[in-house]
Amino acid sequence: MKKLLTIVLLFSLFSATAQDSILIKSKVANAIGELREFVAIPNDALNADDIDTNLFWLRKKFTERGFNSTILETEGLPLFFAALPMDDNKPTILFYMHLDGQSVDAAKWDQADPYKVVLKSKTNEGWKTESFSDLTDDINYDWRLFGRSTSDDKGPIIMFLNAIDALKKDNIDIPYNVKVILDSEEEKSSAPLPKAVRTYKDLLQADFLVINDGPVHVSGKPTIVYGCRGITTLSITTYGPIKPQHSGHYGNYAPNPGFQLTQLLATMKDADGKVLIKGYYDGISLDDATLDILKSVPDNIEEINKNLAISSPEKVGSFYQESLQYPSLNIRGLGSGWIGDQARTIVPATATAELDLRLLPESDGTILKNLVKAHIKNQGYHVMNTEPTMEDRLKYDKIVTIKEGSVTDAFRTELDNPFGNGIVKTMESKFGEKPVQIRIMGGTVPISPFINELKIPAFIVPMVNPDNNQHSPNENLKIGQIAYGIKLFYALLSPNQAE
Repeated sequence: MKKLLTIVLLFSLFSATAQDSILIKSKVANAIGELREFVAIPNDALNADDIDTNLFWLRKKFTERGFNSTILETEGLPLFFAALPMDDNKPTILFYMHLDGQSVDAAKWDQADPYKVVLKSKTNEGWKTESFSDLTDDINYDWRLFGRSTSDDKGPIIMFLNAIDALKKDNIDIPYNVKVILDSEEEKSSAPLPKAVRTYKDLLQADFLVINDGPVHVSGKPTIVYGCRGITTLSITTYGPIKPQHSGHYGNYAPNPGFQLTQLLATMKDADGKVLIKGYYDGISLDDATLDILKSVPDNIEEINKNLAISSPEKVGSFYQESLQYPSLNIRGLGSGWIGDQARTIVPATATAELDLRLLPESDGTILKNLVKAHIKNQGYHVMNTEPTMEDRLKYDKIVTIKEGSVTDAFRTELDNPFGNGIVKTMESKFGEKPVQIRIMGGTVPISPFINELKIPAFIVPMVNPDNNQHSPNENLKIGQIAYGIKLFYALLSPNQAE
């Protein structure tokens, strides 16, 4: 009798698993078709007409799923908002994704049109184009969909919609009020977002926020991220002669702005990459419990160094995850005169360095910029925010013009937050392994307006493969990640998650 019960139990478990597999595969097939349709609509954030067409498509698709939707006007491009019918007795979850994409240079893609999805398989020789007609019931989860925004960020939107379909098919009573906000300017810093969140604060109110952007950890394991660094920028220009001058006639006489700039930059960091500017790391401290979480991330340092082609990293932090816990000072661009085939024997007129500063919750972007400016002043420079006049040039030995970028704040949710614990528990239950928990990721997502205005915890729950080439030619989405995303959205919106 016991053997019979065991067989019955195993059969029922197998049947449930098989049914789940069949359901997910059918939803994956539908998602692929829907993603091809969605990607076919260009979504360059620099083109307002593109965004309007995407908004129209999204409104149709969300309405089909029972959402009430609206277009939220901003000082820039509109936001898309949708919500399922509300129940005051339920907590509210707000999902953030974005519908815009990076511009494309079609000539650098391995396909004729980056907005026409191409199916490919990996071979020893590289990527082989496959026919969509070959996607049978036995879908190959290792094949990939190539096209702009397949992963960043149209793929997760499609995963979400198909998970909603699956929940409705199974008559699941979602234990949350579900709201969705889709950004249309994420790829150009979401400048209108802070004011828009203030304007629509009541509409967006929720108990917690889930951001579905970016890739899972490079290990491919389920991933939850508790924060992201912020960013601000500085442009620094030094000056030599008012026009480029013959280096034979004026070398050794006219000050060279390239040398001035490099000498100035060299005072900002030591040989190990640590910032020397006084007060730059103030407020940062890592206790043992935090270090344990950071060390639990399964980074392969040898692989990271190999991919970067470096023999050893800088020494800001003793390992990769620790390095992300400090504000950075990065030269993102450097230029003076002409180089390569265009090189000329001149003393350049100017030299410019473009800096980006990645921020932590403990580091205020405006304060850090002021520290950099004070440091430059202490090196004997006359600091300006405009180009120097002839009078300025004749008066000061060393002049620098500094132009400041806007500040996008960092955010970080505490690791013991109950909503975060619920997400971790759901991942463990659904996928049978503990997720990778990342305290703060290196990149920047414009989420701080939601944190600051709505006063809610936020979690980044990425869905796509880590090698997706986002922002670059040949962006792609692994089909297996579509199945993963549908399963995870389904699990997150099932009753056990809200308990």
